[in-house]
Amino acid sequence: MTTPENSESAAAIESGQKLPADRMALLFMVMLVTAAGNTAMQSVMPAIGTRLGVADFWVSLAYSWSALLWMVFAPRWARLSDRRGRKALMNLGLLGFISSFALCGLTLMAGLHGYLSAVWTMLIFALFRSLYGGLGSAGPPAVQAYVAARTSRAERTQALSMISSSFGLGTVIGPALAPLIILPYLGLPSPFFVFASFGLLVLVTLKLRLPDDTPSYAARGRLVSEPMSSAGAGEVYDADEHDSPPEATGEAATATRLSWRDARLRPWLIAGLVGGHANAMILGLVGFMLLDRLDLRATPELAAGPTGLVLMSGAFATLLAQWGLIPYLKMGPRTSTLWGMGLAAAGCVMVGFSESLNAITLGFALASLGFGLFRPGFTAGASLAVTRAEQGQVAGIVASVNGAAYIIAPAIGVALYNIAPLESFAIIIGLCMFVLVWGRRALQADEVLIR
Repeated sequence: MTTPENSESAAAIESGQKLPADRMALLFMVMLVTAAGNTAMQSVMPAIGTRLGVADFWVSLAYSWSALLWMVFAPRWARLSDRRGRKALMNLGLLGFISSFALCGLTLMAGLHGYLSAVWTMLIFALFRSLYGGLGSAGPPAVQAYVAARTSRAERTQALSMISSSFGLGTVIGPALAPLIILPYLGLPSPFFVFASFGLLVLVTLKLRLPDDTPSYAARGRLVSEPMSSAGAGEVYDADEHDSPPEATGEAATATRLSWRDARLRPWLIAGLVGGHANAMILGLVGFMLLDRLDLRATPELAAGPTGLVLMSGAFATLLAQWGLIPYLKMGPRTSTLWGMGLAAAGCVMVGFSESLNAITLGFALASLGFGLFRPGFTAGASLAVTRAEQGQVAGIVASVNGAAYIIAPAIGVALYNIAPLESFAIIIGLCMFVLVWGRRALQADEVLIR
């Protein structure tokens, strides 16, 4: 049966019309508010943990826990969006974000005011944080699928690039706003309530302004990792390319499932996993390092500004790499990966030996520039290493590798830093150098991949 919504989607596909600007702006905001909220959280959590008297390791572990849930649930929500509707999944994702942030903020306020012990504060915080990893992960795939099902192939890449860029923009906005929205009565948890309010506003607008959809196209958004301040800016998903049957692409259907151990993929996945752990480790410990290097342990409420500045510099550098250097210099996967690891190692050396805020900021920006080159490099390398018919499978494997790095690596980085600060940076630098040296021999040349 043809519904008005189906007719609307089909008409858009046939005529090549773009989605209305107001709908695109609304979908953009769904992605933006979640990314900005999460990176704002990163700016204040080290200070909150110090004020509570909780060891840095447990603070990092409490909010990196949701990365595991994100990795587990995001693929399920992506598959469900075709059956239950993309708008319904967007609503669910926003509800997960709003409820998680509001309840986490209330829990932290109770702990800071002495109504809960530090241990119970972090346990309850981790519990409510799981709402975001479990439910919030429904939003991004649904947004991308909504766009993919309502744009012609000619318009789809541009539309999805714009939507995906909201994740990258959010990683800049979050750290920038965090120190400015610490309110007198709410204190350090203020960003939790402010961004929960923003999310509620977006949710109400979404319910009122975005038409309900009855899906008629098998288009799912590519999975993205949980938003972090130096994570990728997002990826473009071409539904026509990945959801079409194998015979339509000229590839024979394969009976075997693509394995992580596939010889074509193995070098790229090893590079992605090792380099991703280096990225996640420095990202997890930088906020706690600033408390020590700037001598702010006694006055942690003053740390939100410097932490936000450093994270924002990293986000800008990541966007510069992914939106500027890679397309401008036409860097291939191997070149991008190896240059990225070299720059990341140099930036980590600078951060490890710096004492001033300016030097730390510059070093972290250089490291983030490197990681911003590395991540699209290994992603593209894995994609080009396999056939067209295997692109859907490799996208899922790459998403898992990206997510796996953020499950435990941030907490490990913090734990190592607390035991031996300089040695922890030596390990991070060592991981980068391993990929750089080993990758020169193991990764396929760009000319071989793109021929």
